[in-house]
Amino acid sequence: MSKKIAILATHGFEESELKSPKEHLEQQGWTAHIISPKAGTIKAWAEKNWGKEYDVDFTLDEVSASDYDALVLPGGVINPDQLRVNEKAIQFVKDFFTAGKPVAAICHGPQTLIDADLVNGRKMTSVKNIKHDLINAGAIWEDSEVVTDKGLVTSRTPEDLPAFNKKMVEEIREGKHEPVSR
Repeated sequence: MSKKIAILATHGFEESELKSPKEHLEQQGWTAHIISPKAGTIKAWAEKNWGKEYDVDFTLDEVSASDYDALVLPGGVINPDQLRVNEKAIQFVKDFFTAGKPVAAICHGPQTLIDADLVNGRKMTSVKNIKHDLINAGAIWEDSEVVTDKGLVTSRTPEDLPAFNKKMVEEIREGKHEPVSR
């Protein structure tokens, strides 16, 4: 069955954390769109320097969570820091949880979930730099390569991408989970 997945990102996303999941989703025969607050291109961060630019498929103004089966939140230090203060991005993320659709976030990506008030009581992992941010927001944090909690898939770093990609696809195949109301 064909699936359509949104990848929410802006400038400063960790390149491997967008590129690898996108390619993995497309290998399933699914469509993966890059969604961003602004049209044009967004510039990747590739480990220690700026990376290449990626085309934005749609802006947040052009889509809604109802258009997609799942959401992916790549990390990078700059990317989630910008998204977490963008009201449209926060609402877009909340709408996936409200509908019970799978959400996958890696590295610093879960920071956006904190500002969307979606981590309290959820089992999660992340890069260690934001461990205490998640715990302080009520998450049950563990140091594992991938953690799944009712359709929410989280991982720590690019080294965890194989496990992240596999679990993300598994959750998307399962479909909707129990909706989260906030």
